[in-house]
Amino acid sequence: MIIRSKAPFRLGLAGGGTDVSPYSDLYGGAILNATVSLFARTSIVPTNNGKIVFYNADRDKRYEFDAVEELPLNGEVDLQIGIYNRIVKEFTKKPLSFEMTTSMDVPTGSGLGTSSTLVVSILGAFVEWLQLPLGEYDIAHLAYNIERVDLNMAGGKQDQYAATFGGVNFMEFLADNKVIVNPLRTKKSFLNELNFDLILYYTKTSRESAHIIEKQIDNVKKSTSKPIEAMHELKSQAFAMKEAFLKSDVHTIGKILHQSWLNKKEMAQGISNENIDEIYSSAIEAGAEGGKISGAGGGGFMIFYAEGINRYKVIEVLKKFGGDIVNYQFTHKGLDSWTIQ
Repeated sequence: MIIRSKAPFRLGLAGGGTDVSPYSDLYGGAILNATVSLFARTSIVPTNNGKIVFYNADRDKRYEFDAVEELPLNGEVDLQIGIYNRIVKEFTKKPLSFEMTTSMDVPTGSGLGTSSTLVVSILGAFVEWLQLPLGEYDIAHLAYNIERVDLNMAGGKQDQYAATFGGVNFMEFLADNKVIVNPLRTKKSFLNELNFDLILYYTKTSRESAHIIEKQIDNVKKSTSKPIEAMHELKSQAFAMKEAFLKSDVHTIGKILHQSWLNKKEMAQGISNENIDEIYSSAIEAGAEGGKISGAGGGGFMIFYAEGINRYKVIEVLKKFGGDIVNYQFTHKGLDSWTIQ
C-alpha cells in the first residue's frame, strides 16, 4: 500500500503580512490569495520493521530513526518530525513504522509558502492513511499549530489555509486564531486573462523569512506607527483586490499590486534590497503596471502584472537578471490525498 498526497503553493496577491500575530489579533487581517499548479508532494509506505525513514527527494537525503512515540528534532527534517510527534500524541497513541518521501516543485524559502504547504501535504497523507476525522479547517489549523506552536517557527496563517482549501480565497484573520475562508466566485475568462498577464519570476535567491517576520512582529508590539499604518493600507488593498476579482476588473490589478508593494516595504527592514528594487524598477520601465515580492520578502519569487504584449517586453528584461520565468496555471482544488493498493 502507498499513500500519496499533494498540496498547491499559493500566490499572495494582496494583504500579505496582516495574517501575522499580533497584528491580526489587534486589528484583524485580510488576504486575497490564489493557488497555482506547483505542489508539495508526499508519499508514505507503511512498514513493520520498527523504523521510520524520511527521504527528502529534493536534496537526495535519507534520515532513519527507531519507531518511538516521540522523535527528537534534528534540525534537518524538523517539519516531518514535528508532524509525526503530534500525530502520535493526539491520535494513534503509539509509534508508527513507515517510509516517507517528500518533494516540492519550488525551492525552500522562495516565498510561495513552502514550509506550510509541505506540512499540509504531509498531514494529508497521514489523514488518508490513518483515516483521521479531520476536515479542511481542522487540517489547516493543525498545520498552523505544529509550525507556530510545536516548532516555534515565526510566520502567519494564510499558507496553511491556502494549501488546504485551494482556489481563489479571500481570508479573514481575527483574534484567538479565528480564520474565515471565503472562496471567491470568479469567471473563467477573468482567471485566464489574469494568468496571461501575471508573470511569475524566480530571482534564484532564497531567504530566511523568519527574520523578516520577527522584525514585523516587533514593530507591531512596539506600536511603531509607520509599519502599522502600512499594514492597515495592505489590508484595505486586500478588500480592493477582492472587489476587482468579483467584478472581473483585470485592469486595476496592476495598480493594486504596485500600491501594495510600496506599503509592504514599509512593514520591516529586509523586505526589499538593491537587487529586488532594480528588478522591480526595470520591470516597470518595460511596461509592467505593478508587482510585488511573494511571501515575507528578501528574495525568492516575484510577480509582475503586465497587460497584453507588454508581457513579452517585461519577460525579456527580467531574463537579463539571471532568474527564471515559471509557467503556472491557477488551480481550483487544494489538498488532495489518495491510496494505491
